[in-house]
Amino acid sequence: MTHPKLTQHIVDFAALPELPQIDDVFICLGTTIKVAGSQAAFRAVDYDAVMAIAQAGRARGATKLGVVSAMGANPESRVFYNRVKGEMEAALSKLGYSSISVARPSLLVGNRGPLDQPVRPGEHIGLMASRIFKPLIPVNYLPVHAADVAAGLVQAVKTGQPGVQRLLSGALQGAAVRAAEA
Repeated sequence: MTHPKLTQHIVDFAALPELPQIDDVFICLGTTIKVAGSQAAFRAVDYDAVMAIAQAGRARGATKLGVVSAMGANPESRVFYNRVKGEMEAALSKLGYSSISVARPSLLVGNRGPLDQPVRPGEHIGLMASRIFKPLIPVNYLPVHAADVAAGLVQAVKTGQPGVQRLLSGALQGAAVRAAEA
């Protein structure tokens, strides 16, 4: 993707270079324990790298932050994945951003091929089941397109409501279409 206001940086998250002055930070970084290879490696991406970027952005003047988390994020969760996501959200809230928008999508829908992500059979089954049982599934639990998550997060950061806002899948559904129509 190219845009006059977009600069892509390829970095070592453990040794981030100094960022330019910025207004907003968007973090859509994450992995799975299976892909990472261990809980420690997962935490290094989904907590440590996210925090490093958020801290670097804040140090360079950013006041608004948009981040993708997980539907079940909770720092008290017994599920490691959800606990790390919850701990990350809690730590971000202490960095001094005036506005933090947290997307908490359910199952993400999108082409993962260009990202070199492996096929996840459980997700495929979940998508099939959600199509069959869609009328019975609460909107916040329905799968959501990655494009909707991105568009919803951009809109929330632009709006910049003070404090922390959590965007669930129901609110994110259709955000890309709404953004295109605006």
